[in-house]
Amino acid sequence: DEVIQHGIAWLRKYQEKQIELLKNAELPEEQRQKVHWKQCADDTDAFVLMTLGNDSFGIVNYLRRDRVRLSLYGVAMLGITEAEITGVSSDEAKMCLRMLEQYLEQDDENQTTWLNLNRMGNWHWWYWYGSEFETQAMYLKLLMRVNPKSDAAPRLVKWLLNNRKHATYWNSTRDTALCVEAFADYLRTTGESKPDMTVDILLDGKVVKTVQITPENMLTIDNTFIPEGTDVTAGTHEIELRRKGTGPVYFNAYLENFTLEDQIQAVGLDVKVHRRYWLLTSAEKSRNVAGNLGQVVSQKAEKYEKTPIANLADVKSGQLVEIELIVESKNDYESLMIEDMKPAGFEPVEVRSGYNGNSMGAYIEYRDNRVTFFVYRLSQGTHSVSYRMRAEQPGSFSALPAKIEAMYAPELKGNSDELKINVAD
Repeated sequence: DEVIQHGIAWLRKYQEKQIELLKNAELPEEQRQKVHWKQCADDTDAFVLMTLGNDSFGIVNYLRRDRVRLSLYGVAMLGITEAEITGVSSDEAKMCLRMLEQYLEQDDENQTTWLNLNRMGNWHWWYWYGSEFETQAMYLKLLMRVNPKSDAAPRLVKWLLNNRKHATYWNSTRDTALCVEAFADYLRTTGESKPDMTVDILLDGKVVKTVQITPENMLTIDNTFIPEGTDVTAGTHEIELRRKGTGPVYFNAYLENFTLEDQIQAVGLDVKVHRRYWLLTSAEKSRNVAGNLGQVVSQKAEKYEKTPIANLADVKSGQLVEIELIVESKNDYESLMIEDMKPAGFEPVEVRSGYNGNSMGAYIEYRDNRVTFFVYRLSQGTHSVSYRMRAEQPGSFSALPAKIEAMYAPELKGNSDELKINVAD
């Protein structure tokens, strides 16, 4: 207790000093040159104010004035403080929430929501207030105070859960603690920590499993049902969940099957890979460079015109083809592998494996039947990588789908479309 009281006393002295500096900024220019001052309230002021939970010196007025200069982290902390000081339904708290919602991104496909810090022109990720995960956690804490029934709240929880490292932590003990704290606020506010329900799983109208969920067993229940083999007959099947009692039910359904379809289609959710084939046609280009005596010398440049290759298209033996792999990632991931199966009548132009400076920083291995990319870190968003092959053996060939998967979590995967291509002599 004594240590905590010393810490609170230090924070109050710090806050008092910042008020003095802010007031000095309001002095005439001649007087201001003789004293220390600062132009506007900052994120540290918002953090100190939120920690203390009260405004003894009036710094909240400066934070309100300067909130457009704060990071999203700072705006969330100011909103939490406003909810504590002026009430959860106050205009000031709602204003902070509206400011943050300008940066919201939605993904309806995997039902996630997050604040896009990259849209901030002054985002500094290397500062503590630039932490992406801590910012999302503070936004969740603010939502639980001002708008706990927001549709964004459960989607934000899912986004944070999806972005854990190795399914246990985020980047550090600090942001992990804040995320867990925000989750605790979410559970407490929504009442999800106190389920009292019975859930029936039905397959084709028949109850195949019944689970009772209470606060005592909610983390240890047997929550898996797997129909397989002869249980899955030909035709349509329906899986149904019925709840009796109170509490939300979260569920996932996975289907694994062996298929003999001739034209394999692209699939994927959290990671996707799209493949494009381009025909490269040499274009006569030249540029002027300095010769060994300083004279102007015309030098040929290696330039190509790119033409997309459609499914079942024809190319000639000897022609150059570029394969572009476009990867979409819903979250930040580590240790992924991309395998592109090459058509039998083509051979890669490069034969030496290694790093080649591609935009994904991937290690490339050229194998007899595929080209493999090992990606150490994949950030959320869209990325691309490419390599070249040459058509050699005449005939009709299939390029089986390119595949992407997490090396240590193979259930995270996706594949591109299959491509059929003809090579003419």
